[in-house]
Amino acid sequence: MSHESRDDKLARAAAALAEAEGVTGARTGSSVGSGGTGGGRRSWSPPPEDPEQAGNEPDPEAVARAIVLRQLSMAPRSRAQLERKLSQRGCDPEVAARVLDRLTEVGLVDDEAYAELLVRSRQEGKGLARKGLAHELRKQGIEPEIADEALGAIGVEDERAKAEELVAKRMRTMSGLAPDVQARRLAGMLARKGYSADVAWPVIRDAVNGAPEHQRD
Repeated sequence: MSHESRDDKLARAAAALAEAEGVTGARTGSSVGSGGTGGGRRSWSPPPEDPEQAGNEPDPEAVARAIVLRQLSMAPRSRAQLERKLSQRGCDPEVAARVLDRLTEVGLVDDEAYAELLVRSRQEGKGLARKGLAHELRKQGIEPEIADEALGAIGVEDERAKAEELVAKRMRTMSGLAPDVQARRLAGMLARKGYSADVAWPVIRDAVNGAPEHQRD
């Protein structure tokens, strides 16, 4: 997956659209440097959602394109998320499809990249297991084949390591509770995050049995 920043990707895609279609609603900012030359980095600003603000006649595709670019300027989105947003804004489905197809061609709408990002961020940030991550991907409208490929980056050892991290953190808040209470609460936490019993229970058993407060003198 490319390390290109979202702003750079937006600028590149907007420039490609403007060059190919002459769309003024998808435009890049001026170059850094004297007279706009010198190869300086270009900045990108989201176009206004209403093309009339840019002096254009209302055009369904221009409106849809502006909505999508504004959404993507705020955060990565899946195609399904963008379709839902366009539907909420009253865009014709055929217009929405054409706009999203075009943005997919230039690499701005990219469900594979989005799925990889979602899996990595949810696994690292929320500690979700594969089952929980699969649910998140389905919720965002990611196709099963794309989801399976993204989930392939999470192995059994990755899940166990994250489960151990989560359990160790929670154990620090349960000092003084009976071992069975600690185990029950830990099991509930891991289950909510999608961990199977095969992964969860060995981690829970080791953590509870190894807790200093449960060691015999």
